Amino acid sequence: MSFADFKKKSQSSIADLQKKIEETESKESYKDDRFWKPQMDKSENGYAVIRFLPAPGDEELPWVKTFSHGFQGKGGWFIENCPTTIGGTCPVCQGNTELWNSGIESDKNIARDRKRKMQYISNILVVSDPSNPQNEGKVFLYRFGKKIFDKIQEAMSPEFEDEDPINPFDFWKGADFKLKIRKVAGYVNYDKSEFAGPSQLFGGDDEQLEALWKKEYSLQAFVAPDQFKTYEELKTKFDNVIGTNLRSTEVNNETVEDVEDTPSVREEVSEETDALDYFERLANE
Repeated sequence: MSFADFKKKSQSSIADLQKKIEETESKESYKDDRFWKPQMDKSENGYAVIRFLPAPGDEELPWVKTFSHGFQGKGGWFIENCPTTIGGTCPVCQGNTELWNSGIESDKNIARDRKRKMQYISNILVVSDPSNPQNEGKVFLYRFGKKIFDKIQEAMSPEFEDEDPINPFDFWKGADFKLKIRKVAGYVNYDKSEFAGPSQLFGGDDEQLEALWKKEYSLQAFVAPDQFKTYEELKTKFDNVIGTNLRSTEVNNETVEDVEDTPSVREEVSEETDALDYFERLANE
């Protein structure tokens, strides 16, 4: 390139750079339009009806269970998938175990702040979404926590003899799930959510059911090895975030429920916060 061409090109460099920035931000946006998220109204209540869908393609389970970490240190945020999801070793989990086993309450608080967050992912059909009716009739991925998974398990293995077990993920013998969200003592609460009676989806029409099944997203993609950084990569980032001192931290005031603790950390939590919304907020800090 000649200097004359360089000079001419430089006159439009600002516009070109701005375009590149917009493209980069668009590509790196945390928002994933495949995921559905219920909305709450001004009274901090939410309602929707969804149908959990069977396993997609050749996959065996209609859900995957994942773990991740999200916390802040002096060096910024650590937001990463936890390799314990696929049986790997995690430097954060190792550090948490060391802190917890010290028996010092301040160490336990740090471990609590850095603990891994548990979430499930399934395919769903949105049956009714009063806040966003354009979502109705569409297939989405849905990320949810232990509270809702407990209700799925209760439906499959009811506590009382007069209740018949159902497979919530079955096209023909499954059931719609009425998602009822409230704010209780400042926390998102799903206790009133419940399954309706068993019903055939689309009246059992095989053609419609097959078309729906083919629209489902892979779940195993979320637990593929390429979704997790190596131990060395995570250790380097962990050290950069917290510094050389394992006990060095900045308190993260986010309250995240539905958490399964790292080894030796057994603190029970009773409420649930939408994990996707949590990580969206962290990513935008």
